[in-house]
Amino acid sequence: MKKIIATLFLVLFVSLTHSQTPAKATAPANGNSKPKLVVGIVIDQMRYDYIYRYWDKYGNDGFKRLVNDGFFCRNTNFNYVPTYTGPGHASVYTGTTPAVHGIIANDWYDKGKGKNSYCVQDDNVTGVGTTAPEGKRSPVNMLTTTITDELRISSSMKSKVIGVALKDRSAILPAGHTANAAYWYDGSVGGFITSTYYMKDLPQWVQDFNKKELAKKYMSQPWNTLLPIEQYTESVSDDNNYEFIAKGETRPVFPHNLPELIKTNGGLNMIRSTPFGNSLTKDFAIETIKSENMGKSTATDFLAVSFSSPDYIGHAYGPNSVEQEDDYIRLDKDLGEFLKFLDTQIGKNNVLVFLTADHAAPQVPAYLMDLKVPAGYVDETKMVDTLKKYLLKYYGDTLVLSFSNQQVFLNHKAIEDKKLSLHQVQEITAAFMQNMPNVSEVLTAETLNNSQFTEGSRYLMQKGFNPKRSGDVLINYQPAWVDFPHYGTTHGSPYSYDTHVPLLFYGWNIQHGSSSEQVFITDVAATLAMMLNIQFPNGCTGKPISFLVK
Repeated sequence: MKKIIATLFLVLFVSLTHSQTPAKATAPANGNSKPKLVVGIVIDQMRYDYIYRYWDKYGNDGFKRLVNDGFFCRNTNFNYVPTYTGPGHASVYTGTTPAVHGIIANDWYDKGKGKNSYCVQDDNVTGVGTTAPEGKRSPVNMLTTTITDELRISSSMKSKVIGVALKDRSAILPAGHTANAAYWYDGSVGGFITSTYYMKDLPQWVQDFNKKELAKKYMSQPWNTLLPIEQYTESVSDDNNYEFIAKGETRPVFPHNLPELIKTNGGLNMIRSTPFGNSLTKDFAIETIKSENMGKSTATDFLAVSFSSPDYIGHAYGPNSVEQEDDYIRLDKDLGEFLKFLDTQIGKNNVLVFLTADHAAPQVPAYLMDLKVPAGYVDETKMVDTLKKYLLKYYGDTLVLSFSNQQVFLNHKAIEDKKLSLHQVQEITAAFMQNMPNVSEVLTAETLNNSQFTEGSRYLMQKGFNPKRSGDVLINYQPAWVDFPHYGTTHGSPYSYDTHVPLLFYGWNIQHGSSSEQVFITDVAATLAMMLNIQFPNGCTGKPISFLVK
């Protein structure tokens, strides 16, 4: 009897011990328990519908390969406003919204300094590879860790993390606080630069890459359509009234004579507004992986690359332009070349790739207006001037320090000196702004601080609101109303045309499929953390995408 009891006790002990042991990651079919390299691709201003609109013009090696061999999250949305580049990149990689990570816009009024602040501005560092002010950049303003930070920390800093983009903020914010490097483009030198936050001197391979003067070579040729222009049936007529006209051109039509245009349109900085900016980024990303031996060690490395040119082209020409269609057809070829390089350099089964966007974009309001669709343009200068006059008459003082990102920043010192109620001034301001033409919704900081919204634009406003950095009164415009010149497009709203973006996973341990289940952009970092078996970023509010990590 004692032996039976002892045996039962032993079985129970083993069972309990086993049940309390954490499950270990199982190796995928290819035999690798973790990827050798993660490549995060963010396309600046990519609408969800670009996958389908240009599908027949794409080759088989770029977007189609990601869709046909990867997993497509078709209902991916940003869950905050404003939908800008800085907050977008920060949110993808931190797994949270501006309310937590603090990058509330590309730039904002700094209440402590009494002036505007750029999201990656850092006056305590200097440029490396440049003497231009654009070198004074770092992630110092981001308040949380990123998935790239957590990867570095989890590997005792053995994992190599590098960010690459034309835009500084698009390279710096994804790479995080602990990155080995972040590189961005400076047109004044025609090459890639960094700052002393990361290093004292550019690596020799970066210097050698810059000496090739690829930007100059790309811009030595006219920009003509890759295909015969009559095949661009997914776009409006090339000659229309909805597009930016560069200095030296009389109409916004192909071919764009780049060798001549760069003389009066920003020199080599103009490459940003052409598809060749994507090609230059791809070239540098490939050189980064090769020269830094990424994906060759026992630790997982991470390359965060952002393609910035679609945003510049979208702002200038809009989503229905031949220019944007040609840009995406060419970007598809660049992606195909990049994916093939990853195959030969590291191997498909060793690389985890995800692709998404930092925001999307609306139709050009002028185009919609001609179609008799409600749309229009807001004159923010006139709007703020009207508000100041009203407050001056009401309080004897304008009480407005700044207006940026559709937010009113009130003069708290003047309000205190006049012994006014801040709550009352916020409410009076909000009520006045609510009655402005084409304003859809207005919320005060006090309301956002003391209420909990769970859906709609108010929820998105709250997720983008940071009490220390945001303004006193936040405003949304009606759909398709923007403060922008009467050409091209912009972004920043809570509407689906700005928030709905593609999200694709491909490569290591990714099974082919798709889902229309709603996910949020903040879920990307949480999903990566589960895949890599590391900690979530420390401010993460996203959730792992269940059908990718089950």
